[in-house]
Amino acid sequence: MFCSNCGKEIDDNAIVCIHCGVSTKVRQAGALMQEDGELGCLLAVACFFAPVVGLILYLIWKDTMPNKSKQAGKWALIGLGANILLYALYFGFLGASAFDYY
Repeated sequence: MFCSNCGKEIDDNAIVCIHCGVSTKVRQAGALMQEDGELGCLLAVACFFAPVVGLILYLIWKDTMPNKSKQAGKWALIGLGANILLYALYFGFLGASAFDYY
């Protein structure tokens, strides 16, 4: 049998891949794994504009869908960095103050 994570050959009775450490027990038991592909444009945009959504999706999917969780986490970090940069530009370089609103 081949590991579904790294693709290397492992023993047919193996519970864990000796090369990458991913469990094979769930796949052998016949449990259906959720499809792990691309994140999708709408979810990527949601993760960018609301980084908390990306963090939550990352934590929920990290074991069952590692590719989607990695992409959600990546877009959440990019969105967080963009938000910090925009706030720094607005409040730092443009001379705006948080007290201007009061």
